[in-house]
Amino acid sequence: MNPTSPNTANPSAPTEGTATAAHQSDAEHILRHCRTVAVVGLSPKPERDSYRVARYMQSQGWRIVPVNPMVNEPILGEPVYPNLLQAAQHAPIELVNCFRQSSEIPAIVAEALTIKAQALWMQRGVEHPAAAGLAHDAGLKVVQNQCLMVEFARLMGLSDPH
Repeated sequence: MNPTSPNTANPSAPTEGTATAAHQSDAEHILRHCRTVAVVGLSPKPERDSYRVARYMQSQGWRIVPVNPMVNEPILGEPVYPNLLQAAQHAPIELVNCFRQSSEIPAIVAEALTIKAQALWMQRGVEHPAAAGLAHDAGLKVVQNQCLMVEFARLMGLSDPH
């Protein structure tokens, strides 16, 4: 996944081009109101996009809740959980940020709905229109194929985080 590739925010929009106003509004709502984010697929490797994005968001005051069933050691000073259900027992999760393959999104959406997350963010290169639609219909704010770090910096008028 490359945090600098093209983006959209609409669960049913094409993968290229600009986001519709309604779905850009979801992104802005998330960026202005969510501060606790479960990062599904967070890698302990500093060179990975998931690590760089999570570290940046943590530096901006966000609480990071790592979710990775393959890791047992803390990442970014935070305990790692094998799934969203266990993570939610230790922290109220507002946003689920997905660094997983698109084919894994339906299962993540099911867990996000179970834990009553407020929002779902799929990083660049990750999208699943059907799962996004299900999440949106259930009341979650949904963003697909956008980088959380890049959009946060843009909205806040900060310099490019790269």
